[in-house]
Amino acid sequence: MKLLVTSTAPFEFDPPEGVDVVYVDPGELVPPEHLDADAAVVEGGAAPAVTQLAREASRLRWVQTLAAGPDGVLKAGFGPDVQITNGRGFHDQTVSEVALALALAGVNRLPRLLELQKQHVFAHDEFGAWRALHPDDRVATLIGANVLIWGFGSIGQTAAKLFAAASAHVRGVANSAGERAGFEVFTDESLPELLPETDVLVMVLPSTPETDKALNAERIAQLKPISWVVNVGRGTTIDEDALDAALRSGRLGGAALDVTATEPYPADGPLWDAPNCIITPHVAGGRAVGAGEFICRNIERLRRGEPLENLVSR
Repeated sequence: MKLLVTSTAPFEFDPPEGVDVVYVDPGELVPPEHLDADAAVVEGGAAPAVTQLAREASRLRWVQTLAAGPDGVLKAGFGPDVQITNGRGFHDQTVSEVALALALAGVNRLPRLLELQKQHVFAHDEFGAWRALHPDDRVATLIGANVLIWGFGSIGQTAAKLFAAASAHVRGVANSAGERAGFEVFTDESLPELLPETDVLVMVLPSTPETDKALNAERIAQLKPISWVVNVGRGTTIDEDALDAALRSGRLGGAALDVTATEPYPADGPLWDAPNCIITPHVAGGRAVGAGEFICRNIERLRRGEPLENLVSR
């Protein structure tokens, strides 16, 4: 069995016996002698090697993307005979950690403190020796805060546990209502009731036609004027013009974005300078925890003709 692996794929891999692993550069075309591969492990985004495999690798039976969302691989156009599995579970802990860090940075005004540090200003008076835990004019803590996680899959459920450990009251929004991982879950239909109660909205939505600009001007207006939005899902799920307008008008407390609709985010993009806006360069994931063991399991499943784990429906 020949398995192609993109050369920059960030995971440790000890392949089973009988598996010939070939590392290729995702930014270059695959050498012709390796287009006979049976399977491929790719990073997840669009790349020349991935597009070529979709068109020319006639023996390919399986593509594993290290990304939690398969949208980048699906766009390459693999045929129906190629099974595609996603990286669901690989990024649960790392993305959740960054989501919590971004929320804490926002509500604790760390950007302002770092700005003052560069000026060598010890701003004790500005921040106050004693201050209210829940002031009327902003969200100042996660303790007792209402956190709504929109996109309550594997990552969302892991993030919920971290926010709950920070003493927040956590609820989720998913395709079906009920209870998941011990948390109350609602559907999009309940957003008009949930958003006005939300202090921190954490978005972990995938990129689909249905989620395009899911957080639009109407839904932003339903949030509290002091609410924070944290996005660690996909940048296309937020109407960035509406978000920028809300931040500049003071209609929204703040936003922390690890993803943007266009990446890299343009140097002249307005959100760089929007009030209370934190932008990080899509770094929440990028560390595929447990991917090596998972891929070995799926190799054995492929060999035995068994259903693969994390199979993407098409």
